[in-house]
Amino acid sequence: MNSPAPHLQTKGPAPGAPDFLYEAYETVGSTNALCLERAVSGHPGNLWIRAGVQTAGRGRRGRAWTSPQGNLFASLLLIDPSPLARIGELPLLSAVALAEAVDKAAGTLQLVSLKWPNDLLVDGAKLSGILLEAETLKDGRLAAVMGFGVNCVSHPDPALYRATDLRSLGYQVSADSLFAALAETLAKYIAIWHQPDGFDRIRRQWLKRAAHLGQKITVRAAQEEITGIFDDLDASGHLVLRLDNGQKRTVYAGDVFLSGE
Repeated sequence: MNSPAPHLQTKGPAPGAPDFLYEAYETVGSTNALCLERAVSGHPGNLWIRAGVQTAGRGRRGRAWTSPQGNLFASLLLIDPSPLARIGELPLLSAVALAEAVDKAAGTLQLVSLKWPNDLLVDGAKLSGILLEAETLKDGRLAAVMGFGVNCVSHPDPALYRATDLRSLGYQVSADSLFAALAETLAKYIAIWHQPDGFDRIRRQWLKRAAHLGQKITVRAAQEEITGIFDDLDASGHLVLRLDNGQKRTVYAGDVFLSGE
């Protein structure tokens, strides 16, 4: 038996980014999944979908994402945003935009640090999750979805990481105000990204907030664990480790841990 369609609460220009469309729902399974449904149905993109609650929120590598009322759950659908080879730059772009949005909404300066590729940390505890998904549609268009979950008023107790939320940190930031800030900053950074040197500018912004830069970390990839000094990001945003033998190793995917965690 199919689940009932989610009830649309608001539709129109996105708060903070009037050139983007916006749909808000009380409850959905997953904002990312709903964006992909819109893409399959032929939507032209530049669409934000937001929910008060998700019943089937998901994080990276298929993990569940706890989605209670009061936190921010929103996804942006882009259609053919760039050549496929550059889609891997979007996680860093999204992290920089969200970090700036948190500062804007909370009235802070550099509150969060960034853990590669796109986790926001405060004193080592995870504040948010960002999930990028891309799918080539039957008509040949590329649908890219950037999904955001931010702990505004509560946080889960995940198995892999410590977590926190803005209220616990002493900041009264509503999901509404944070979304408006995020829609504005993400629109700004997408415009920067399309400029000739745009991603290099975004990469440098990411490095200014980098957690663990210069420290020994372990990256747990699908088939191996790699330990080394977090040395840099390459031109495409991949992690560069300096190994004990002095050689450098580029890492394309994996979960980052401080050595000993």
